[in-house]
Amino acid sequence: MSVDWLQPLIDWLAQNSAWLVLALFLVSFLESLAIAGILVPGVAILFGVAALAGQSGLPLSEALLWAGLGAVAGDGASFWLGRQFHGRLDQVWPFSRYPVVIHKGEQLFRQHGGKSVVIGRFVGPIRPIIPLVAGALMMPWRRFLAFNIISAIGWAPVYILPGFLVGSALGSELTLPRHFYPVLGISLLTLSLIYLILFRVQLGLSSDSRLYARLASWMGRYNSTHQFWRLLTSERPASAGEFPLPSLMLALGSGALLILWTLLTHYMEWLTAADQAAQRFFSGLRHPLLESTMTLLSALGNPVILTAGGLLSTLTLWFRGYYAAAAHALAALSLAATSVWIINTGAATPGLDATAAALQHSTYPSSHTAGITVFLGLLASFIAREQPRHLRWRTYLTLSLPMVLVGISQLYLGGHGLSDVIGGILLGLSICGLVRASYSRYDQIPIWPDVTLILAGLLWLGLAMCYLTGAAPDALGPALG
Repeated sequence: MSVDWLQPLIDWLAQNSAWLVLALFLVSFLESLAIAGILVPGVAILFGVAALAGQSGLPLSEALLWAGLGAVAGDGASFWLGRQFHGRLDQVWPFSRYPVVIHKGEQLFRQHGGKSVVIGRFVGPIRPIIPLVAGALMMPWRRFLAFNIISAIGWAPVYILPGFLVGSALGSELTLPRHFYPVLGISLLTLSLIYLILFRVQLGLSSDSRLYARLASWMGRYNSTHQFWRLLTSERPASAGEFPLPSLMLALGSGALLILWTLLTHYMEWLTAADQAAQRFFSGLRHPLLESTMTLLSALGNPVILTAGGLLSTLTLWFRGYYAAAAHALAALSLAATSVWIINTGAATPGLDATAAALQHSTYPSSHTAGITVFLGLLASFIAREQPRHLRWRTYLTLSLPMVLVGISQLYLGGHGLSDVIGGILLGLSICGLVRASYSRYDQIPIWPDVTLILAGLLWLGLAMCYLTGAAPDALGPALG
């Protein structure tokens, strides 16, 4: 299909930037609309429009919002069309011209159900077909709406951020600090190694591993250890009595590392130099191009926002009858807040006063990274629990990335030092493992998302936006425009 008209459109928008918001909405709508998404080069147009938005100074939050709304509306229209042509998609023009694409969409939907709405959002030519098929196969509209909104929240940053950042870069000059690429390469290599070790250990501790079988046999020899093993074992029929060994080892291992790291942080001078070097490195990266993104990432770990999310999650679980899960969610929230306060207070004791003052660790550990680690860590554990054991690492990997990004945002904005961030992550992982291991004995039935959970999530987003725009406008001014 010829795209000769694309450049004139981009040129016109460059001269009429007031229309950029509407352009983002319409292009996202067409990109997600049944069949139209195949014919229109939406990805290329989105990149161009997003680049213009970044260059024009449009706030990133507005660009993401309008692109996301367009995607939700496009999928919603496709779903409605599918309902209207139920049972005769292959007979109605223009759908009859694409039988192969529709067949692939039906296969994906029958295989993955509601998850296909999320998967299809990111998969080539079937992207605008899945909502159409979901409607034609009479998927409940409330369930579709939930998956539609969730997928749009993930879709908007993936498709808008690259163009937006390129446009922002073209509109300004960014000078990288010395040794940026070596530091970036070493950091990515180290992070990949940590992930590899964690996932390898997690798989090695699963209930179908040799180590698990040997430990179960040894624990069964003694009455006290056998009772402890049975106490924490899940009695789900499908699990055949699964002991939360990975969660328990995560709690013990992270807790031990936290104690060691805390001692090193407050008594080893070489960590002071590392903190100062990290501070200088990230100070060299400070630039208007990155301010909005980093400020929004930091907001994900805001204690007020995370507390609101934790309380809403607790109330939702309680309302749905998952009383043990609600109690453990509340316990995790309370334990995280209490632990951060205790360690912060301990850092200011007379015995550590001089060292703490020299190292500026009054904020150790980082409450932002501890909170987001607990919040997303528990969410990942609940989601992964309903997946095959060999696939759970994907969920943990996906939901752990925001933890790392929140930590980076704290370093970038100067809110916490490197030691604070690492301490917060270790504390959060320890609490996650402890709470999840405790909950295992009550884990009798799956917890599936429903409309109540979606409404709670939307309420939380609304409360978060109200707080960010009202209670903290000075801190988040660059991000919110």
